[in-house]
This record gives sequence, structure tokens and C-alpha cells, in this order.
Amino acid sequence: MLTLRNILLVDDEEDFLETTSLRLRRRSFDVRTAARWAQALPALEAGWPQVVVLDVMLPDVDGLECLRRIKALAPRLPVVMLTGHASLQASMQGLEHGASDYCLKPIELDELVEKLIIAHKDAEGSF
Repeated sequence: MLTLRNILLVDDEEDFLETTSLRLRRRSFDVRTAARWAQALPALEAGWPQVVVLDVMLPDVDGLECLRRIKALAPRLPVVMLTGHASLQASMQGLEHGASDYCLKPIELDELVEKLIIAHKDAEGSF
């Protein structure tokens, strides 16, 4: 069983990226960040992340489109989607397109870590 270590945060909010990545690193996770889809793509193509945290609203590509592209590259890669805008329709679309979970921002770090661990374990079980 692989331990969750590599987390890719994709969000256009610099404060969120900085704060969340710092707090996750303090918990011994290896974290990479991207503010745009184009910045996330190299890590995804390299197969680096074990879990992706993906914001629904990105400046270059819509979050749901990003999810589709991630699943095309790595169908079993767990993706936890985040949004600052409560939308039942968007969350249902995300889950239909393969998101592991859908969370509202702001999210407590303990809750996010728990969701990431669950998504990773669920994905491991599907191999």
C-alpha cells in the first residue's frame, strides 16, 4: 500500500496556494502548486501527483474541463474539487466526470487532509 505523499494544488488564489501548501508540507506532504492548468500539466504528464486538489474556477481552463483532461491523462488519479461558490449542479457534474469529492472553500486543513487520504485509498483499491 502506497502512502500518500505527492499532492498537486491547482488554484488561482495565491494566498490559498501559499498557505495550504505550507501547512501540508508541515505535515510531511510533498506539495507542488499551479495557478493555471498550463502550470499543472507538466506534473500531471510526469505522473507525479498521487492526488490533485483542483479549483473549479481557473483563469485559463474551466475546472470541469481540467477534470476531464486529468481523467484523460490519468483515469485513476483522484481529484478533489474545491469551490468558493456553492453550486449543486457544478458538484454533480464534477462527480459525474470522476471527481473523488467536492468541497467548499474555505475548508479546514484537517478536513482537506482527511478527504485526500480517503480519495487516495479509494483510488488504490481500484487498481
